[in-house]
Amino acid sequence: MAGRSSKAGPRPQVLGRCVCDDGRVTEIPRDTLQEQTFYEQVGGEETFRRLVHRFYQGVAEDPLLKPMYPEEDLGPAEERFRLFLMQYWGGPRTYTERRGHPRLRMRHVPFRVDRAAHDAWLGHMRTALDELGLAPEHEQRLWDYLTYAAASMVNTEG
Repeated sequence: MAGRSSKAGPRPQVLGRCVCDDGRVTEIPRDTLQEQTFYEQVGGEETFRRLVHRFYQGVAEDPLLKPMYPEEDLGPAEERFRLFLMQYWGGPRTYTERRGHPRLRMRHVPFRVDRAAHDAWLGHMRTALDELGLAPEHEQRLWDYLTYAAASMVNTEG
């Protein structure tokens, strides 16, 4: 029908089509599916639990890093770090609910974080990350963040 105007506007981009049980074909608009978070892509809580636990096994034996943890038992620090990473990567917001804004630099000010501490921290994290066996793109994305975070915690020359 010539001259008839459409009030529907532009059609949304289509992500795919679905064939229903009754044979109808429906379109799935691109903006209706939620993408997985990084947290979900890498295996959720279990992955972050393994990463942080292995990291703290290294810290517990490290003469430079261990003294930075006031608690003899590293369990509370391990839990805080795990909850932080889970939240940062799209998991539950438990860290903020319990502790408020992360304020990472502020929380690390009481500790002497120099280049040696930075390197030791990253060394233990590298070991922990390697043991996860993540897909290369996930491993690289996480490592990029961890190296950035470690560098931003340095607060002392040396």
